[in-house]
Amino acid sequence: MIAENEYVIHEPEQYKGRFTAEIFGNDRPLNIEIGTGKGRFITELAASDPSADYLGIEKYSTVLLKAVRKFSGNVLDNLRFIRMDAEYILDVFGENEINRIYLNFSDPWPKDRHAKRRLPSSSYLKRFERLLGPGGCIEFKTDNRELFDFGLSEAGQSGWEVCYLSYDLHNDKEAMQTNIMTEYEEKFSSLGNPIFKYIIKNPKPGPHSS
Repeated sequence: MIAENEYVIHEPEQYKGRFTAEIFGNDRPLNIEIGTGKGRFITELAASDPSADYLGIEKYSTVLLKAVRKFSGNVLDNLRFIRMDAEYILDVFGENEINRIYLNFSDPWPKDRHAKRRLPSSSYLKRFERLLGPGGCIEFKTDNRELFDFGLSEAGQSGWEVCYLSYDLHNDKEAMQTNIMTEYEEKFSSLGNPIFKYIIKNPKPGPHSS
């Protein structure tokens, strides 16, 4: 079903550097969510922001299928999906092609030997820095304090600027006015777990920087 679905981009490598033009037929900013899960977040976000294009990336077909089924009942012209492992992201997107990256409740990979697999790690930040344009941002949400602190440390050591930081997102009334919850977020917050969030800005200098 994933292979035949028209809303899933197949062989995405062929569109590297040209996603907005060839997939969406425009020149709007391109935003991606890595680990889109069942699709609630990316679908609601795309519906609320027609000024940008969105791609939901998910590694597991069984999970992506749920997102695609949900989307098929309310198709948006600015949202599509890719089934892929984030490890190969540099093969799919070109330098400066992405405007914003969303990481929501990513796998914590708790064992030390797996630290490089964590999406907020310096290993992935180096890749994201290439793909994001100057000033591009990463938004990260989790209920895992150890992963959150790890991500902040990695961002600081890699030179990323922290633009927003909360250790209890759902008690930040201003931030919650625009917050879109994921399925995990709703579940964890209903259990009384605090939700952590940061937004960090790409340290890459702009074309006119000295």
